[in-house]
Amino acid sequence: MPIALCRVDDRLVHGQVVVGWGAPLRVDLIVLVDDAVRSNPWEQEIYRMAVPGGVALEFASGAEAAARLRQWATGQDRVFILTGDIATMADLVLAGDGVINRVNLGGLHDVPGRRERLRYLYLSEDEVSQLRRLEAAGIIITAQDVPTATPIAFRELLR
Repeated sequence: MPIALCRVDDRLVHGQVVVGWGAPLRVDLIVLVDDAVRSNPWEQEIYRMAVPGGVALEFASGAEAAARLRQWATGQDRVFILTGDIATMADLVLAGDGVINRVNLGGLHDVPGRRERLRYLYLSEDEVSQLRRLEAAGIIITAQDVPTATPIAFRELLR
């Protein structure tokens, strides 16, 4: 079963991810890829409370996720891979060597150094550069806050 969605959202596991994306995609497994969360049982427990029954939640470091990408892509479960930042997703895409071919940009909020691209998406110049490199490698990058919204191509965000 292919990976259902690879999304970057700095809020990580929350209602919009679980209900908005997880339900329509009928995901069996959400993989939260974040080194800090992977090593923090207390934080993991908070995220577990947001996930409905019938959906598994797994925590992985970037290295652990990179090592398991092919397994998730070829397994029986519909998998939703979630990172909180572009750098982590870019590392996964490159480590996967063709496993990930699409990236969805969700909520990346305003912090110093970022510029508004959409009402829910702020990017720094470094993040734009990382995304340009992924796009140049053939990765399809779109921004979409909810599944019912029209996906916006990365190139449109640069205007």
